Amino acid sequence: MFYHLSRFKKVEKNLTKLKNPEQNFREGIMRIKYLGHASFLVEAKDGTRIMTDPYDETYGGLNYKAIEDWTDIVTISHEHGDHNKTNIPQNPEIIKGIGIKTTKNISFKGISSYHDETKGSERGPNTIFIFEMDGIKVCHLGDLGHSLPKESIDAIGKVDILFIPVGGFYTIDAKIATKVVDMINPKICIPMHYKTSACEFPISVVDNFLSGKTNVRTVGGSEINIEGLPESQEIWVLEPANG
Repeated sequence: MFYHLSRFKKVEKNLTKLKNPEQNFREGIMRIKYLGHASFLVEAKDGTRIMTDPYDETYGGLNYKAIEDWTDIVTISHEHGDHNKTNIPQNPEIIKGIGIKTTKNISFKGISSYHDETKGSERGPNTIFIFEMDGIKVCHLGDLGHSLPKESIDAIGKVDILFIPVGGFYTIDAKIATKVVDMINPKICIPMHYKTSACEFPISVVDNFLSGKTNVRTVGGSEINIEGLPESQEIWVLEPANG
Protein backbone atom coordinates (compact mmCIF):
# COMPACT_ATOMS: atom_id res chain seq x y z
CA MET A 1 0.00 0.00 0.00
CA PHE A 2 1.19 3.50 -0.79
CA TYR A 3 0.46 6.64 1.17
CA HIS A 4 0.24 9.99 -0.54
CA LEU A 5 1.19 13.19 1.22
CA SER A 6 -1.40 15.80 0.24
CA ARG A 7 0.10 19.30 0.17
CA PHE A 8 2.32 18.31 3.10
CA LYS A 9 -0.29 19.34 5.69
CA LYS A 10 -1.16 15.86 6.91
CA VAL A 11 -0.88 12.25 5.88
CA GLU A 12 -4.02 10.67 4.51
CA LYS A 13 -4.18 6.90 4.58
CA ASN A 14 -5.57 5.10 1.54
CA LEU A 15 -5.70 8.30 -0.50
CA THR A 16 -3.74 6.64 -3.28
CA LYS A 17 -3.42 2.89 -3.76
CA LEU A 18 -1.14 1.39 -6.40
CA LYS A 19 -1.57 -2.23 -7.38
CA ASN A 20 1.98 -2.62 -8.70
CA PRO A 21 5.13 -0.59 -9.40
CA GLU A 22 4.32 -0.26 -13.12
CA GLN A 23 1.35 1.94 -12.25
CA ASN A 24 3.77 4.31 -10.53
CA PHE A 25 5.90 4.42 -13.69
CA ARG A 26 2.87 5.43 -15.76
CA GLU A 27 1.87 8.13 -13.33
CA GLY A 28 5.39 9.56 -13.33
CA ILE A 29 5.72 9.91 -9.57
CA MET A 30 8.93 9.77 -7.56
CA ARG A 31 8.64 7.58 -4.48
CA ILE A 32 10.58 6.33 -1.46
CA LYS A 33 10.26 2.93 0.17
CA TYR A 34 11.88 2.16 3.54
CA LEU A 35 13.10 -1.44 3.41
CA GLY A 36 14.58 -1.42 6.90
CA HIS A 37 17.67 -0.45 8.93
CA ALA A 38 19.56 1.98 6.62
CA SER A 39 18.15 0.64 3.36
CA PHE A 40 15.78 2.65 1.18
CA LEU A 41 14.52 2.25 -2.36
CA VAL A 42 14.29 5.58 -4.18
CA GLU A 43 12.44 5.41 -7.47
CA ALA A 44 12.49 8.16 -10.10
CA LYS A 45 9.55 9.18 -12.28
CA ASP A 46 10.98 7.18 -15.19
CA GLY A 47 11.22 4.04 -13.03
CA THR A 48 14.98 4.13 -12.36
CA ARG A 49 15.66 2.72 -8.91
CA ILE A 50 18.43 3.38 -6.39
CA MET A 51 18.81 1.23 -3.27
CA THR A 52 20.89 2.42 -0.32
CA ASP A 53 22.88 0.18 2.04
CA PRO A 54 21.04 -3.13 1.55
CA TYR A 55 21.40 -5.39 4.59
CA ASP A 56 22.14 -9.10 4.74
CA GLU A 57 19.15 -10.65 6.49
CA THR A 58 21.42 -13.30 8.05
CA TYR A 59 23.56 -10.68 9.81
CA GLY A 60 23.59 -11.22 13.57
CA GLY A 61 21.10 -9.07 15.44
CA LEU A 62 18.97 -8.28 12.39
CA ASN A 63 15.65 -10.03 11.87
CA TYR A 64 14.44 -8.09 8.86
CA LYS A 65 13.09 -10.15 5.98
CA ALA A 66 15.27 -10.68 2.92
CA ILE A 67 15.19 -7.85 0.39
CA GLU A 68 13.24 -8.99 -2.66
CA ASP A 69 12.88 -5.64 -4.43
CA TRP A 70 14.89 -5.17 -7.60
CA THR A 71 16.95 -2.09 -8.32
CA ASP A 72 19.16 -0.57 -11.00
CA ILE A 73 21.81 0.90 -8.69
CA VAL A 74 23.03 0.16 -5.15
CA THR A 75 25.02 2.55 -2.96
CA ILE A 76 27.13 1.08 -0.15
CA SER A 77 28.43 3.39 2.55
CA HIS A 78 30.79 0.90 4.21
CA GLU A 79 31.72 -2.75 4.34
CA HIS A 80 29.66 -4.10 7.21
CA GLY A 81 27.20 -6.93 6.62
CA ASP A 82 24.16 -4.93 7.66
CA HIS A 83 24.89 -2.40 4.88
CA ASN A 84 26.68 -4.09 1.97
CA LYS A 85 24.66 -6.90 0.47
CA THR A 86 25.23 -7.06 -3.29
CA ASN A 87 23.19 -10.16 -4.16
CA ILE A 88 20.17 -8.07 -5.17
CA PRO A 89 17.61 -8.92 -7.91
CA GLN A 90 18.42 -7.63 -11.42
CA ASN A 91 22.21 -7.45 -10.97
CA PRO A 92 22.40 -3.74 -10.11
CA GLU A 93 25.44 -1.53 -10.56
CA ILE A 94 27.27 -1.03 -7.25
CA ILE A 95 28.47 2.43 -6.19
CA LYS A 96 31.12 2.64 -3.45
CA GLY A 97 33.75 5.05 -2.22
CA ILE A 98 34.46 8.76 -2.40
CA GLY A 99 34.49 10.94 -5.50
CA ILE A 100 32.10 11.41 -8.43
CA LYS A 101 30.64 8.40 -10.22
CA THR A 102 27.97 8.52 -12.93
CA THR A 103 25.68 5.76 -14.13
CA LYS A 104 22.31 5.80 -15.89
CA ASN A 105 22.66 9.60 -16.20
CA ILE A 106 22.71 9.95 -12.40
CA SER A 107 25.77 11.45 -10.71
CA PHE A 108 26.76 10.16 -7.27
CA LYS A 109 29.04 12.18 -5.02
CA GLY A 110 30.78 10.21 -2.29
CA ILE A 111 32.13 12.23 0.66
CA SER A 112 34.59 10.80 3.15
CA SER A 113 33.52 10.42 6.78
CA TYR A 114 33.91 7.91 9.62
CA HIS A 115 31.90 5.25 11.41
CA ASP A 116 33.05 6.54 14.80
CA GLU A 117 34.39 9.62 16.58
CA THR A 118 38.04 8.55 16.29
CA LYS A 119 38.56 8.93 12.53
CA GLY A 120 37.72 5.32 11.81
CA SER A 121 40.03 3.66 14.33
CA GLU A 122 37.12 1.75 15.90
CA ARG A 123 34.74 0.97 13.04
CA GLY A 124 36.41 2.20 9.87
CA PRO A 125 35.46 4.66 7.12
CA ASN A 126 31.98 5.68 6.00
CA THR A 127 30.88 7.28 2.75
CA ILE A 128 28.15 9.90 2.56
CA PHE A 129 26.34 9.72 -0.77
CA ILE A 130 24.56 12.56 -2.57
CA PHE A 131 22.58 12.15 -5.77
CA GLU A 132 19.78 13.91 -7.60
CA MET A 133 16.60 12.44 -9.09
CA ASP A 134 13.83 14.42 -10.78
CA GLY A 135 15.39 17.68 -9.58
CA ILE A 136 15.37 16.53 -5.94
CA LYS A 137 18.73 16.26 -4.16
CA VAL A 138 19.04 13.26 -1.85
CA CYS A 139 21.70 12.65 0.82
CA HIS A 140 22.28 9.33 2.61
CA LEU A 141 24.65 9.60 5.58
CA GLY A 142 25.31 5.87 5.95
CA ASP A 143 26.62 4.91 9.39
CA LEU A 144 27.91 8.37 10.24
CA GLY A 145 29.60 8.22 13.63
CA HIS A 146 30.46 11.85 14.34
CA SER A 147 29.28 15.41 13.90
CA LEU A 148 30.19 16.99 10.58
CA PRO A 149 32.84 19.69 10.16
CA LYS A 150 32.11 22.77 8.07
CA GLU A 151 34.06 21.43 5.07
CA SER A 152 31.79 18.36 4.95
CA ILE A 153 28.66 20.50 5.24
CA ASP A 154 29.95 22.69 2.40
CA ALA A 155 30.73 19.61 0.28
CA ILE A 156 27.24 18.22 0.87
CA GLY A 157 25.60 21.52 -0.06
CA LYS A 158 21.86 22.01 -0.45
CA VAL A 159 19.80 18.93 0.37
CA ASP A 160 16.11 18.25 -0.20
CA ILE A 161 15.81 14.79 1.38
CA LEU A 162 18.17 13.57 4.10
CA PHE A 163 18.43 9.98 5.36
CA ILE A 164 20.10 10.14 8.78
CA PRO A 165 21.03 7.51 11.42
CA VAL A 166 19.64 8.37 14.85
CA GLY A 167 20.01 5.25 17.03
CA GLY A 168 23.43 5.90 18.54
CA PHE A 169 26.00 3.37 19.82
CA TYR A 170 27.30 2.45 16.34
CA THR A 171 26.32 5.81 14.81
CA ILE A 172 25.48 9.34 15.89
CA ASP A 173 22.77 9.49 18.53
CA ALA A 174 19.59 11.55 18.66
CA LYS A 175 21.32 14.63 20.06
CA ILE A 176 24.10 14.78 17.47
CA ALA A 177 21.67 13.80 14.69
CA THR A 178 19.53 16.81 15.60
CA LYS A 179 22.60 19.06 15.29
CA VAL A 180 23.53 17.53 11.93
CA VAL A 181 20.00 18.09 10.64
CA ASP A 182 20.24 21.72 11.73
CA MET A 183 23.54 22.10 9.88
CA ILE A 184 22.43 20.44 6.64
CA ASN A 185 18.93 21.95 6.84
CA PRO A 186 17.07 19.62 4.45
CA LYS A 187 13.46 20.09 3.43
CA ILE A 188 12.68 16.51 4.46
CA CYS A 189 14.50 14.47 7.10
CA ILE A 190 13.93 10.71 7.26
CA PRO A 191 15.44 8.91 10.30
CA MET A 192 16.98 5.45 9.95
CA HIS A 193 19.22 2.96 11.78
CA TYR A 194 17.23 2.82 15.00
CA LYS A 195 15.92 -0.01 17.15
CA THR A 196 12.79 -1.85 15.96
CA SER A 197 11.22 -5.21 16.68
CA ALA A 198 13.41 -6.59 13.86
CA CYS A 199 16.67 -5.09 15.13
CA GLU A 200 18.32 -6.43 18.29
CA PHE A 201 21.26 -4.00 18.22
CA PRO A 202 21.89 -1.99 21.43
CA ILE A 203 20.65 1.22 19.80
CA SER A 204 17.82 3.61 20.63
CA VAL A 205 14.31 3.76 19.24
CA VAL A 206 13.34 6.56 16.87
CA ASP A 207 11.24 8.26 19.57
CA ASN A 208 14.41 9.53 21.23
CA PHE A 209 15.16 11.56 18.10
CA LEU A 210 11.56 12.72 17.66
CA SER A 211 11.12 13.84 21.26
CA GLY A 212 10.33 17.54 21.56
CA LYS A 213 10.06 18.07 17.81
CA THR A 214 6.83 19.47 16.35
CA ASN A 215 7.50 19.02 12.64
CA VAL A 216 7.00 15.23 12.61
CA ARG A 217 4.84 13.47 10.01
CA THR A 218 4.07 9.80 10.71
CA VAL A 219 3.45 8.25 7.32
CA GLY A 220 1.78 5.09 8.64
CA GLY A 221 3.41 2.86 6.04
CA SER A 222 6.71 2.05 4.35
CA GLU A 223 6.21 3.98 1.10
CA ILE A 224 5.44 7.53 0.13
CA ASN A 225 5.07 9.46 -3.11
CA ILE A 226 7.08 12.64 -3.59
CA GLU A 227 5.09 15.23 -5.52
CA GLY A 228 6.79 18.34 -4.17
CA LEU A 229 8.65 19.67 -1.17
CA PRO A 230 7.23 21.22 2.00
CA GLU A 231 7.69 24.93 2.56
CA SER A 232 9.34 24.33 5.94
CA GLN A 233 11.37 21.38 7.19
CA GLU A 234 9.53 18.18 8.07
CA ILE A 235 10.60 14.87 9.61
CA TRP A 236 8.96 11.88 7.96
CA VAL A 237 8.79 8.59 9.86
CA LEU A 238 8.31 5.52 7.69
CA GLU A 239 7.73 1.95 8.84
CA PRO A 240 10.23 -0.70 7.69
CA ALA A 241 8.64 -2.75 4.90
CA ASN A 242 10.62 -5.85 5.86
CA GLY A 243 10.30 -5.53 9.63
